[in-house]
Amino acid sequence: MSFLSPRRSHRPFRQVCRLIAAAALGWASLLMPLQRGHTEGSGPSSPSETDSRSPSKHLSQDNDLKSRETPYHLTVHSNIAAIADADTSQLLYEKNPNKIVPIASITKLMTAIVTLDANLPLADVVAVSDEDVDDLKGTQSHLSVGSRLTREDMLHIALMASENRAAACLSRYYPGGRSAFIEAMNRKARELGMDNTHFVSPNGLSAENVSTALDLVRLVKAACGYPLIRGFSTDTKYDVFVGKTGKRRLQYINTNRLLGHPGWEIELQKTGYISESGRCLVMEAQVDGRNLIMVFLDSYGKLTCFADAKRVRGQLALQPGR
Repeated sequence: MSFLSPRRSHRPFRQVCRLIAAAALGWASLLMPLQRGHTEGSGPSSPSETDSRSPSKHLSQDNDLKSRETPYHLTVHSNIAAIADADTSQLLYEKNPNKIVPIASITKLMTAIVTLDANLPLADVVAVSDEDVDDLKGTQSHLSVGSRLTREDMLHIALMASENRAAACLSRYYPGGRSAFIEAMNRKARELGMDNTHFVSPNGLSAENVSTALDLVRLVKAACGYPLIRGFSTDTKYDVFVGKTGKRRLQYINTNRLLGHPGWEIELQKTGYISESGRCLVMEAQVDGRNLIMVFLDSYGKLTCFADAKRVRGQLALQPGR
């Protein structure tokens, strides 16, 4: 019995040591989010969100755009994301950047590029037909069959309000018809180095319209070179007039709730959603004196993409050595 008593006498000491170790781990877990640039209300990073502090690579120098280590430690809740400096092409953050997923109405940025590249008269009047009705998802539209608008107005509401029939109509009036339009979309994607992107429809309602976050960084950068795409995509509201007399007014509002909010200077944006893609958002915006391209894909909640954009803006402002 006597040889047990010394061991018993050491138990309180060992318990104190365990308490001290537990307290140290607790303080470390509290400090880690601060070091990673968390803002109030942001959750802990998942393993896929963790990056190391090695120098980033440049999009213009890396055609493969494979997963790489990036210099910023950010927290985003979207399942897929990429943040890049629009002026230098420096990739600042990535999360599952090469995962190929449906992109829904982000497609309409390419629809706009192909439409404008064709140099077709924007004042020409085009009409919605039965071929433009969504038979795949059964989505509704303010534009009834027979509605007539200029090509410019169709482009405007396709970009700003994600009007699906407008995008479909634009593709049908392309030289060679819709099939030639979709071929041009895929050809343009290849020209831009979007090697993991494929289109089968002009409006993104098909889940076969797929891309990656890094490919969409390229798309946003290219789209920003078109003043009309920048202007139309960031209009907060726009009215068009249809009907036999052309006097029936249709009011459209932008699908991006960040537009017009204090502190946001958004140069270009596009939202997207189908059930297969989740919520999507791409945009170029001025953040703390820099033009940033932000891509958020496969988000669950309606507001997650917008909250991620706010999180990124706040966290980058807190990052040391910017």
